[in-house]
Amino acid sequence: MFFRLLMESFRRQRRRKTLAGLAILLGTTAVTAMLALALTIGDRIHNELAVYGANIIVYPKSDQLEVKVGGVDIKPASGGSYLKESDLEKLKGIFWANNITGVSPELSFTGEASSPSLGDKFIRVTARGFWFNQPFNNLVTGVQQLNPTWRLEGRWPDHGHLQVSLGKTLAQRLNVKVGDYIRFMQAWDRVSLVTGIVSTGTELDNEVLVSLHSAQGLANLPNAISRVEISARTKPEDAFARKDPDTLSPKLREIWYCRPYANSIAYQIREAIPGAQAEQVRRVEQSEGTVLSRISGLMWLISAAALLAATFAVSAAMATAILERQGEIGLMRSLGASKGAIAMLFYAETGLLAIIGGTLGYLLGSGLAAWLGARIFANEAATLGTVLNPVLLPVVIALALVVAIAGSTPSIRTTLKMNPSEILRADA
Repeated sequence: MFFRLLMESFRRQRRRKTLAGLAILLGTTAVTAMLALALTIGDRIHNELAVYGANIIVYPKSDQLEVKVGGVDIKPASGGSYLKESDLEKLKGIFWANNITGVSPELSFTGEASSPSLGDKFIRVTARGFWFNQPFNNLVTGVQQLNPTWRLEGRWPDHGHLQVSLGKTLAQRLNVKVGDYIRFMQAWDRVSLVTGIVSTGTELDNEVLVSLHSAQGLANLPNAISRVEISARTKPEDAFARKDPDTLSPKLREIWYCRPYANSIAYQIREAIPGAQAEQVRRVEQSEGTVLSRISGLMWLISAAALLAATFAVSAAMATAILERQGEIGLMRSLGASKGAIAMLFYAETGLLAIIGGTLGYLLGSGLAAWLGARIFANEAATLGTVLNPVLLPVVIALALVVAIAGSTPSIRTTLKMNPSEILRADA
């Protein structure tokens, strides 16, 4: 009998049930889209802001020391000290190793260069050695991955070969193009092929770019690197992130250590690499944290507004539906049906609507999230598989049940408080 009454209510009140189900559908669609985007928003924003460069910089700790004579800083640009390239393997063992998305070590030095158009004239140049497409901890990384806005004509130098790329400004000074050769004097007394010309918008436009292996050989500094730029997925900085871990209690220090703050990742890098000083690049970190917090707040606000609107819509639809069925309710009460049984019938109706509407809303919301992601974030295809997260389905259905129950409860309680005889007398 219970299931017969349940099915009859859907057959006789199709319009009311459709309106209530549509309200649940629209609310859960918006919530699903926001939740699906929220689960990946951190990584997506990190990728979008990767154009700013690395968010952690590592350099020799001794570079912090000031060497002045008569008020003049006489310390060399490199600080006279280097890190070891082989120590970068230790990054794979830190707690947040899997959050590292890019690594770019470099080694800089100076020399003199000439080209056929300059004849015997040489000009002073700075050269930097980098990783280009280097495998590292399940990544293929290097300077180009950390600087996606750089424009390259030609290709990067091959690892282990005496090939160079030139900054755009330096290439114009030397009057060379891709495929030409340049000659180095002093420590570099040899000829090198120009494989590419790069435009960076930085001081590198006036420098020579070579592979790190070649730079170490040319500068006679095997295994040496001047500094390392690291890109890592991090949690936005808050007051706790700015705490000095050495002043915290053991319990709080462990909590700080196990959170993916840029400061905590930098701290772990300092622990892993001997003689290294690692610091966050605050311009990148603050931009990422600000954007993420504002977008996350907006998404939660939209989700709350969608659920609240759905609750009011369900409440209005159910109030009208229950009003139309007061005679039926009065008759069931007169025949001995308990308040609990009648309430269970109405809750079963709204629960069934919630499950159907929530499931459809989950599917539509996942599709909406894929569409929004493809239009908001660059280089993303609008595929449902990229955001269809099965974990969200029970969450969305649970929210739909909450909305349905919250929307129908006031009307159900009000009706059950009425006297059955009064209901039947008014209906007559």
